[in-house]
Amino acid sequence: MDTPAPMLSNRSGEREFGAFSRTLGGTVVIKVLPFVLVGVVAVSSLANAASNLPPLKAARWVNSPPLTPETLRGKVVLVDFWEYTCVNWIRTAPYVNAWNRDYASLGLAVIGVHAPEFEFGKRAENIDRGIRDRGLTYPIAIDNDFVIWRAFGNDAWPAKYLFDDRGRLVRRWVGEGSYDEIEREIRRLLVASRPGIQMPPVSNESSTFAKTGQPSYARVTNETYLGGDRREPGAVTLKGDWHTDHQYVELKKGNGEIVLPFTAGEVNLVMQPGPSGRAAVSVLLDGQPVGEARGMDVAADGVARFDRSGMIRLVAGAPRRRHVLTLLSNDPGLRAYVFTFGP
Repeated sequence: MDTPAPMLSNRSGEREFGAFSRTLGGTVVIKVLPFVLVGVVAVSSLANAASNLPPLKAARWVNSPPLTPETLRGKVVLVDFWEYTCVNWIRTAPYVNAWNRDYASLGLAVIGVHAPEFEFGKRAENIDRGIRDRGLTYPIAIDNDFVIWRAFGNDAWPAKYLFDDRGRLVRRWVGEGSYDEIEREIRRLLVASRPGIQMPPVSNESSTFAKTGQPSYARVTNETYLGGDRREPGAVTLKGDWHTDHQYVELKKGNGEIVLPFTAGEVNLVMQPGPSGRAAVSVLLDGQPVGEARGMDVAADGVARFDRSGMIRLVAGAPRRRHVLTLLSNDPGLRAYVFTFGP
């Protein structure tokens, strides 16, 4: 990767950790990438994390002037490391938005730290569109060079760090889930910092999660990278004139096809349109137009049309069994980075 983030493991370590995680009741699917730990079920840990809120030396700030540990003193602080194409973070975003909505006026400061996985994720226009698309109104620190990431001793996204009103780290969570637990801790720290404060009801988002719980990711296909650095042999079949870069595959000309066997109900793909700024990809599931199993970014005709670099939702609500996904396009310069899946 171009991004100078810490190295956690080699690819054998990735497989070893994945095998370990699958022993935990079939619900935890955690994968170690060359420099980042991506979790599906949240894990709480303080190992290697900064014990006090470190400086927030961002390349730039969105929705706020620069913030410092000194200006945040007296507030409970939730720092959320995120990446706008990361499906695991996308699933957590409604909860983070809810906590900002319900508790900002009561002394909670939510701060997002955006650290890019792919080169296009460093561009201001892409990050800012991701912020708008997700309706993020809280302060966002842009951390293109992973300065804040290193200051925290972070090794994952999504990752959430909760600090008390004196800037002391209380808890850290990695991955999806535990939203009811996180909100309980936020409320506890707010009451401790302002005794007698009148708290609102627990958010609808966390209350619903507490009732339904985290869906199982057992036997769901792991993230599947297409670039030369991380593509597993045999994971996908490319047909047509494709160029393989270390981060992506790019359609050079003519008709291109990507064929992917998978087991899941949901499939997404991080893609980037070519020089025209627009792309169209036809989606087939098991050799037929995707139909009612289409994701939110696929039209009724089975074609995903997009004008952004980001995660495109291709399949949703398919029976969770073995399938074959086929993607067809003739847009030169189209780039495909990574498939992600859900139950």
